[in-house]
Amino acid sequence: MSAHKTVLLAAGLLAPAATSCDPGGAEREEAPAYTETRPSFTERTGADASSSIRFTDVTAAAGIDFVHATGAFGEKWMPETMGSGVLVLDYDGDGWPDLFFVNSTGWEGHAEDRGATSMLFRHLGDGTFRNVTVEAGLGRPIYGMGGSAADYDADGDTDLYVTAVGDNRLYRNDGGRFTDVTSETGTAGSAPGAADPAWSTASAWFDADRDGWLDLLVCNYVDWTPETDLFFSRDGVNKSYATPEEYNGESCRLLRNEAGGQFRDVTAESGLDNPDGKSLGIVIDDFTGDGLPDIAIANDTYQNFLYENQGDGTFVDVALDAGVAFDEFGRARAGMGVDVGDILNRGQLSIAIGNFSNEPVSLFTQIQEGLFQDLAGAARLTRSTLLPLTFGLRFVDLDLDRYVDLVLGNGHIEPEIEAIQGDVTFAQPPQLFRNDGRGGFADIGRLVGGGFDQPIVARGVATLDFDRDGDLDLVISTNGGPAKLLRNDLGPGPGWVRVRLAGAAPNLGAVGATVRVFVGDAGQRFVVSTASSYLSQSEANPVLAGLGGAGRADSVVVVWPAGGRSVAGPVEAGREIVIHEAAIAAVAAVASAEEGREPWEQEP
Repeated sequence: MSAHKTVLLAAGLLAPAATSCDPGGAEREEAPAYTETRPSFTERTGADASSSIRFTDVTAAAGIDFVHATGAFGEKWMPETMGSGVLVLDYDGDGWPDLFFVNSTGWEGHAEDRGATSMLFRHLGDGTFRNVTVEAGLGRPIYGMGGSAADYDADGDTDLYVTAVGDNRLYRNDGGRFTDVTSETGTAGSAPGAADPAWSTASAWFDADRDGWLDLLVCNYVDWTPETDLFFSRDGVNKSYATPEEYNGESCRLLRNEAGGQFRDVTAESGLDNPDGKSLGIVIDDFTGDGLPDIAIANDTYQNFLYENQGDGTFVDVALDAGVAFDEFGRARAGMGVDVGDILNRGQLSIAIGNFSNEPVSLFTQIQEGLFQDLAGAARLTRSTLLPLTFGLRFVDLDLDRYVDLVLGNGHIEPEIEAIQGDVTFAQPPQLFRNDGRGGFADIGRLVGGGFDQPIVARGVATLDFDRDGDLDLVISTNGGPAKLLRNDLGPGPGWVRVRLAGAAPNLGAVGATVRVFVGDAGQRFVVSTASSYLSQSEANPVLAGLGGAGRADSVVVVWPAGGRSVAGPVEAGREIVIHEAAIAAVAAVASAEEGREPWEQEP
């Protein structure tokens, strides 16, 4: 398929586009946050458990030859089994998604994997990639974990933040060449004055204080160093990789962007200081419907966090009152990756968290304002996800039927776990659950090919449309093994539209914008985010929306991070539109100059 690209300039509530999903042409307001007290699992939508989704492993054909290094030398130091993530970013601004695989170099004093580096693969525009790590200035080895990418200095190119065991790295992008600016910007990620660098995991760029500049949230795991490594055994004899109960936690850090130059640690004053946290996953979304970005954090063997934005740069943890801190028995699970989605397209958000083996995936779903309930059992996710250890996971509409499916990346932390627990293996197949449109999920991984029946030790899971054919592909990072690029070979028919957002300075990437794509009365919801899954980042701008067989999207509604609103449509299937956060006066002037064309079809 090929996309016909148009450009939209619109802002505010007066966008002069066709703005309605109904025949009368009246402007549609966004659906209310809560249309029912709880999801219905009996509504008939016509969806079934069959699938036209087919995946093909194209890793080698695409030129991806990354293999993760752990540095393991026999002592089973804890970080070796936890990495690493993968990032989708357009570092050179050519409109094609590039891939950055985070690597973990060897330990000082040991030969294993010393000098291994993370790798940046540039998309060549033909479905293949080339390793450009050295020429891009990213060849310095660190013991990396994950990262996130955004244009923090508003110069028009995407910068890169990499978390690590030890000091993190902020790489400023200057026209495709990266420079390490960690020291001068104050973004190492550890607490001010800390004796040892933190072990950082997930990170996220977002505008925490609504000043337009992207701030940086860095989550930290536990207080571990090679000198404080503890002996932990699962069989009572041999050393195993430790679990976080053995160590003290470390607080996440919030670094405020001081107009694109330096960052200031505002963790304490923002209300985010919590040294008990053992954080591995972040997702940013508006969970209260007030237009402010809130924070959900998955913790490993400690209660999860849900930080509600107070609108003045401060946050309050409401996880306990909201019902997402613990499981239904009041126990803290071992949370890994996290994502958020609207599984019924009703404005009721669900937070999915991947958990440890013998702990099923969590599906905390809004049942009323400010309250969630774990509905994994009702959604038929519990039995199939009980034994696997899930790290990365993503809500993604893989069959373009307008309902988000759920992909899980699984793999244990202990290579010898099968000898101790016979029904659990180290390498585990990924899983794919198709949304049936009624709030339930069907396990269809065995039907889709592409390696979903092959055990791997998965960590990060990210989504992208790397071949620009209108369906979403998968990239999976593994621990101590090769990365996987899985092409989605969905058959023709469902239809799609692609929406690219051009934000106003300084948030040029429109990070935090919410996009709703309406077909009839149903609206899919997307958020431009740099955080989800486990240590990873997916392609979020442009947004790719499935049409479920419809010939067009009736309208597209964008709520910008600064609060403005743009409405456009209808948009025919197979088209890409670019929506600019621009003055309405400019749109009206251009529109009146070209009679007979829709205002949003004008070139900027």
